[in-house]
Amino acid sequence: LSKKTITQKNLRIKNKIIATNRNCLDSMVSKSQVLGFKVIVSPIIQHDVVISAKRLVKMIPKNRRSCIIFGGEPTVNVKGKGKGGRNQELVLQILKLIHHSNQNLIISSIGTDGIDGNTKYSGALIENNSYNPEEITHYLKNNNSNLFFKKYGGLIKTGYTHTNLMDIGLILKY
Repeated sequence: LSKKTITQKNLRIKNKIIATNRNCLDSMVSKSQVLGFKVIVSPIIQHDVVISAKRLVKMIPKNRRSCIIFGGEPTVNVKGKGKGGRNQELVLQILKLIHHSNQNLIISSIGTDGIDGNTKYSGALIENNSYNPEEITHYLKNNNSNLFFKKYGGLIKTGYTHTNLMDIGLILKY
């Protein structure tokens, strides 16, 4: 075996970007428009989920048949010992802010790598039916969004995808 030193001259590794978060969002925009939805694309989501949720809720349009498409990777200030991840937590934070509205909304956020936090799920999807805001707050205080979605349904399980194009999500108004 030769102990040849790898140098910049004989290094043959090339990295190529074949897809980005923006590619995912562009595909979501195209499909939403084909389905007849007016689309708003959010600036990248990169703040704490509490801030990100507030910003997204402010963007919800008045018109039906519209959607907000977003991507990025928000952060979570972990205070509890529950199960969940930033996508489940973001969906639950949005639900907390809109639970009382009479709008028909579906909220979803997933990690494209198939993993959300300390769970085997990639994210969550839920409709804003009537949920008890105190109960939502209880789950959020312990960072236990996964248990909330196990109880009410809406966990998304894709399995590990072996790729990572950050998180993608939407708020659909129908």
